[in-house]
Amino acid sequence: MKAIFRRLCSPRSTILLAMLLAISARAEETASYRFSPVNQYGIELTASYWNPIIDYVSAKSGIKLQLKIGRTSADTTAYVLANEVEFIFSNHLFSPERDQLGWKVFARRATEPIRSQIVVLATSPILELEELANEAVAFPGPEATVAYKFSYARLVSQKIPVQVVFGGNMDGAFAQLVSGKVKAVGTQSQLSSGWSQREGKALRVLWESSLLNDLALMASKNVPAKDLAAVSKAFLGMGKDPVGQRILASSAGLVKLPPTTIFVTATGADYSAYRSFYQTAPANLR
Repeated sequence: MKAIFRRLCSPRSTILLAMLLAISARAEETASYRFSPVNQYGIELTASYWNPIIDYVSAKSGIKLQLKIGRTSADTTAYVLANEVEFIFSNHLFSPERDQLGWKVFARRATEPIRSQIVVLATSPILELEELANEAVAFPGPEATVAYKFSYARLVSQKIPVQVVFGGNMDGAFAQLVSGKVKAVGTQSQLSSGWSQREGKALRVLWESSLLNDLALMASKNVPAKDLAAVSKAFLGMGKDPVGQRILASSAGLVKLPPTTIFVTATGADYSAYRSFYQTAPANLR
């Protein structure tokens, strides 16, 4: 017993113990949060777009971000509403009820403004919105604010009844269109343009909304101010850092965004048009 005690108290053991304690302390000091971007594309493409970006942000900020996405955009938003994530890229939280949850906008992607759209293939015989009456129309999912809620509200306001089909994400909805299972798709201009370029298929726009800002980077009210500041600084700094610029350009190429697409400072005020929508939207879309 005395021999064991002497070994535990030896200088070498003391140094080793100190090193282990230091490593443990550093691990505890490194905050870790989950990041959920809405499923704008299929799961694989969504992950391929975001993983290099959040790896960069994690390295620059010292705050570990882990990607957490569901099978569909509705699943991913369910994580948010269940408080299972702390950072998001979304436009699903601007209804009056969800506004009360305390999520804070701190940045957005600096793209051209987007528009809600209802589109058909360019080869389709359908030329007018009214021709969709009683036909099947695909949407990404029930949580898709611009691609579903805005576009479906337009159909409701024009008294054009349609059979709603959810594709799980935008790519899934377009797959329904190409297969002929639906006659049209509710989408948004950035995603329809990107899909058209990736797939080499032209689209015809039957209707589109007024301009809206692209999705927001948001943080939960549970994220400490110092951690939010570090993550925000890393996102906003990507466009000024050659390494960050290369990562952004590479990710942008995957989804056919301009290679110079960066993140810029934003606030909740940048999303007033979304809040205005909910003031007049049908009750089942709020």
